[in-house]
Amino acid sequence: MNCSLVISAFNEEKHIGRLLEGVRHQTVRDVEVILVDSGSTDATAAIASQYGATVVRILPAEFTFGRSLNLGLAATTCDLIAIASAHVYPVYPDWLERLLEPFADPTVALTYGKQRGNENSKLSEHQIFARWFPEESAAHQSHPFCNNANAVIRLSVWKVHSYDGSLTGLEDLAWAKWAFEQGHAIAYAAEAEIIHHVHNETPRSVLNRYRHEAMAFKWIYPEAHFSLYDFVRMASTNITSDLWQAARQRVFWRNALSIFWFRMAQFWGTYQGYRRSLEWNWQLRQTFYYPHGMEMFEKPAPREVEPIRYNE
Repeated sequence: MNCSLVISAFNEEKHIGRLLEGVRHQTVRDVEVILVDSGSTDATAAIASQYGATVVRILPAEFTFGRSLNLGLAATTCDLIAIASAHVYPVYPDWLERLLEPFADPTVALTYGKQRGNENSKLSEHQIFARWFPEESAAHQSHPFCNNANAVIRLSVWKVHSYDGSLTGLEDLAWAKWAFEQGHAIAYAAEAEIIHHVHNETPRSVLNRYRHEAMAFKWIYPEAHFSLYDFVRMASTNITSDLWQAARQRVFWRNALSIFWFRMAQFWGTYQGYRRSLEWNWQLRQTFYYPHGMEMFEKPAPREVEPIRYNE
């Protein structure tokens, strides 16, 4: 199968080259790359051009993730479109191949793949990745959770319903929810693994990120609620789970402070985005907010596929 790749970027010169180098190593050849640049002042666009990417631009004042994706998708020529953040890179040369495989089923509208952090990621971020992106694939999910940092969508379905450019975040979930309700399938490909460079966020930036996502979630699911009691319960259970994992991994003192502030900022930001006291989808609530529990996350079994060797 052929595919295009759409990347949204802003000042990503440190990371964009590694992603595009990984694309060159893929078993899927001749990938059309569209970079949507939202006003970068560094060499992001120049580096992308060196790799043969087509650069389209969106004004910073007009940027939302939904608008950026719509602009990039409109510039593609394939029916299967991969979407990736500019600060991720694939682990294996069959990354795109594994993302595309589920589309042999004509009901599949979107596939998303596994994400993992790097050595600089906070322990709580590693826990979130492990929660959101398990080791087992799912050909047909029972809910519309997905993530456009590492995904493929069917362009013909997008042409019927584009991304919502007014959302402050979670435009991927809103689109997947619509597709799911139309009878399309959402697939998860665990072997399509990328490494996510999580930016060195401050407590304020973490709070703002989760506040914006909660505002979007509230728009997508108007019946959603997140009370002060939920804040206390979710923050305490996740902090406890993270501290347990840190102790099991013998990195407790190195991570204890960041665990506390990250989870407090995450759930205080979430609380600020919710005001109504109604019920909402339990499976999505589990996926977004609840920790796995006190089990130890083991490293997955190594694949037979040799990982990409990047030039450091």
